[in-house]
Amino acid sequence: MDTVVTDPAVGLVLEGRYRLEERLARGGMSTVYAATDLRLHRTVAVKVMAEHLAHDPAFVDRFTREARATAMLSHVNVVSVSDQGADQGLVFLVMELVRGRTLRDLLQARGRLTVGEAFAVLEPVLAGLTAAHRAGIAHRDVKPENVLISTDGQVKVADFGLARAVAGTGQTSHTGGVLIGTVAYLSPEQLERGRSDARSDVYAAGIMMYELLTGHPPYQGDTALAVAYQHVHHDVPAPSAEVPGVPWQVDELVTR
Repeated sequence: MDTVVTDPAVGLVLEGRYRLEERLARGGMSTVYAATDLRLHRTVAVKVMAEHLAHDPAFVDRFTREARATAMLSHVNVVSVSDQGADQGLVFLVMELVRGRTLRDLLQARGRLTVGEAFAVLEPVLAGLTAAHRAGIAHRDVKPENVLISTDGQVKVADFGLARAVAGTGQTSHTGGVLIGTVAYLSPEQLERGRSDARSDVYAAGIMMYELLTGHPPYQGDTALAVAYQHVHHDVPAPSAEVPGVPWQVDELVTR
């Protein structure tokens, strides 16, 4: 949780309905608040997009389309989206509030997970992704930061559609396609052609599984380009090469 207590947005009421109560997290693209839905008398999460994005009409259009598509998703392992809007110069998304921590937080605390613990996380992630893929929605930015673990242990995938919405502000592949996602988890086709679909999510889930078992992604480098080169030209290594005792079946799952 963000420990900074002063935030000028806290106390604002968006569209006469959502009162921002507490800042939970802040990143380069957005800030997340706990908020009160004054109409339904419930607590929700409100993701407020960064100012430079809110002033980009193309982004706002993509953001609105992606939010509508994501709101159609209903699955226990997907963070639900209930509303989106723009008010007082802020572009925002209203979501289910998940109290707990991210998978990244867990990895930072633990270093790496056992095989059983890793599967306990990966299985619900894949269940959520499968539900989205059946609805024709790809995530495009599967990574530990976008996996939430509630205080009661429930695993949920967050931020469906946001990677695509911000794509217009991102980097391009060497063929001119738009790069969507975080380079440590990008599939070769995303890097080479700027194209992503359900298969890219599956690849990223495999990369994430490697990280859960070893404590770090398979490809590392001083620059994003160095990491991207390895995704395209190298096979994913077997986790057991670094962590003896990982079953061969798990190696095959990760490297397939």
